[in-house]
Amino acid sequence: MEKRLLLGIDIGTSGCKLTVFDFDGRVLAGAAGTYPTAHPAPGWVEQDAEQWWTVVRRELRGLMTGAPVDPRAIAAIGIDGTSWACLPVDASGKPLRPALLWLDRRAEAQAAWLREQFGAAELSAVSGNPVDPAYITPKILWLKEREPQIYRQTRRFLQSNAYIGFKLTGAYSQDYSQGYGFHFFEIAKGDWSEELAEKMGISLEVLAPLVHCHEVIGTVTRSAAEETGLIPGIPVVAGGLDAACCTLGAGVIRPGQTQEQGGQAGGMSIQLERPLVHPRLILGYHVLPGQWLLQGGTVGGGGALRWFNEQLGGFEQELGRQLGRSSFEWMSEAAATVPPGADGLLFLPYMAGERSPLWNSKARGVFFGLSYDKTRAHLIRAVMEGVGYSLLHNLETAREAQATVEQLVSVGGSANSAVWTQIKADITGKVIRVPFSDHATTLGAALLAGVGTGVYPDFETAVGRTVRVQRTYTPDPARHAVYQEFYQLYRELYHQLVGCYDRLDAIVRSTADLMKEQNVSEGASS
Repeated sequence: MEKRLLLGIDIGTSGCKLTVFDFDGRVLAGAAGTYPTAHPAPGWVEQDAEQWWTVVRRELRGLMTGAPVDPRAIAAIGIDGTSWACLPVDASGKPLRPALLWLDRRAEAQAAWLREQFGAAELSAVSGNPVDPAYITPKILWLKEREPQIYRQTRRFLQSNAYIGFKLTGAYSQDYSQGYGFHFFEIAKGDWSEELAEKMGISLEVLAPLVHCHEVIGTVTRSAAEETGLIPGIPVVAGGLDAACCTLGAGVIRPGQTQEQGGQAGGMSIQLERPLVHPRLILGYHVLPGQWLLQGGTVGGGGALRWFNEQLGGFEQELGRQLGRSSFEWMSEAAATVPPGADGLLFLPYMAGERSPLWNSKARGVFFGLSYDKTRAHLIRAVMEGVGYSLLHNLETAREAQATVEQLVSVGGSANSAVWTQIKADITGKVIRVPFSDHATTLGAALLAGVGTGVYPDFETAVGRTVRVQRTYTPDPARHAVYQEFYQLYRELYHQLVGCYDRLDAIVRSTADLMKEQNVSEGASS
């Protein structure tokens, strides 16, 4: 059987996606599945890693047993995963507890300790990243302090893509693009600082070997083949960060090129040939060796509109059921009926705190400017525009670090909306090009596998053969001028609300404690 296919596996925040490509980047088959997310306490966000594997295994078996995918034709497998997942596994590779996700904010005290002991600026100079509880370092320290029995049993801390790689091959790995989650990872050198890790009380022995993202870590084992429908011996590369793989799948392989992310989370990734550090942005390795990505990562991307659809989108959902169209298509059409600025309605998309450039766990979403004349269409457009403002905020912050952006390449689910993509172009004043909006991430993972196994001689050949721009959006100068005024108000609103966010958080926590005490008291009396 001729080897002519590549498989990309994406371990996302809400579910996994699998795509089979031919060597020209054409999609032959795909599958997707979801897994639950737990919120056991305020600010805690966890997932059972064994559920990742259960869903991947199930979807793989479905793909491998149906045409047109013959597992014997798969040349290699690449895997990407979400950032900052903290998963402790024991000596056999079994998860010791649910993984702490990038949305998890429980390690505030540990992040504060790191800033106090080592200095935020000093740690940023080493790691290229701010000290925030979303990162892996504070989470490891939280586990060491709050769950010492788990920490003592931990053989490795793995990322989401590394765990799936282990389940397929039996090999542990820590790819370079996910190294930025550790504040003792020297971003300029691409290596651990043993001295700094020791001072933090973290042993390097609990970390897997560093490997390049396109490096083959092993082959599909016989047991994994039996579980998935794959065949033994298929090479598996380490893979990398989902945003970095998405950036590759969007065709970003040269310095200055920039990917705009429109998935569950939002943000941008600017390719650099040398590390540029900004204290309020994210710096990591690209999945290409010797290249970096200066990133802005927000919590309010496509997830903000998904929330609206789930909680308030009953009308659009019913239309979709009746007419066989996606509710998101109806929402886009509704947003198009409202002028730029949504007639004075603004939305702050901080639905789970906010990452860059605010780094505020207590920030929350806000509609500002509601009045009786506002309709559902106004709300939808305001959500879209709020996400666009957060993108511009990150781009402006990147400019402070001397990073230049000429054009954006947009990928992710929101790139399917011509209305939303045009809104982002008008807000940022940047031309936006859209390639495969739905498959860029798994394509990036597959291209890593192709380069790592010699299907393509280099990344330039891989991208040139597979990535094709489908649509281009040019900013309208008049709309851009309107958005500049609303954007300034958007920025001011957050600063006006910072103190209110602190008060709200304190009230919510004290109320939760009071209700917990009341429930305990009622239980005792009964």
